[in-house]
Amino acid sequence: MKIGFIGAGKVGFSLGKYFAENGAELSGYYSRTESSAHEAAAFTGSKAFMSSEELVLASDAVFLTVPDSAIKETYNALPKELLCSRQICHCSGAMSAAETFPDIAEYGAKATSIHPLFPVSSKTESYRELSNAFFCIEGDCAAEWSAVLSGMGNPARIITSDIKSRYHAACSVASNLVCGLMAESAELLEQCGFTADEALSALEPLAMSNMKRIFAVGPTAALTGPVERNDVSTVKKHIACISGKNDSDIYRSVSKKLTEMAKERHPQADYTEMDKLLS
Repeated sequence: MKIGFIGAGKVGFSLGKYFAENGAELSGYYSRTESSAHEAAAFTGSKAFMSSEELVLASDAVFLTVPDSAIKETYNALPKELLCSRQICHCSGAMSAAETFPDIAEYGAKATSIHPLFPVSSKTESYRELSNAFFCIEGDCAAEWSAVLSGMGNPARIITSDIKSRYHAACSVASNLVCGLMAESAELLEQCGFTADEALSALEPLAMSNMKRIFAVGPTAALTGPVERNDVSTVKKHIACISGKNDSDIYRSVSKKLTEMAKERHPQADYTEMDKLLS
């Protein structure tokens, strides 16, 4: 199976390099920016194409590694008469294959979404860590791609299109929302006189140790702190010193979730006062 990429950004670079290093055959890249296609092709040992038509003809599977907002537009611009017997794939976590390619069966082609649960942050470095990524796959060729990725050593799970939004929300909470919580924590330390760099340096061992504990024993068993020990007085002090409605709402909302977890861990404890305070 020859794999081609339309779009030569971070995801296209990273997946192409990772696939090539694990024995997959790449046809190459097409990009609206010609220099990007040449750069990606050189990086992956493949070819730069001057048109999407040429890339489709040279590929068995075509990945549309463009921003989510551009996937449908990119697909609609493809030469439909050339799609027969080919796979068209995207890497969006939020959209299903049927949602983005609703008429693909009319052209004798198949659609699949292949999403790595991994923050692809660098064009030239992220591929080195993709061996650790969990992939979720959905669409016509999900079983085939599950086997391909499992053969590369990646855990993979086939999901259904109806849960795609809920699935992506889960990914965002674990990734993007954590960035917001860390920003809030760092800002509070800066209000205590820390520089931005000092705040992150001080928080790193605390956050990393906690994350390791979460994945070792689960979030509920890993929970510590004033909410878990039902320390209403300390939580009240926290709320009093957090300025700004958004920041206060963040603290209250997340603490409500922690209270649910604490009740599960300590069913004999009475969290009535904590509930009242957070409400």
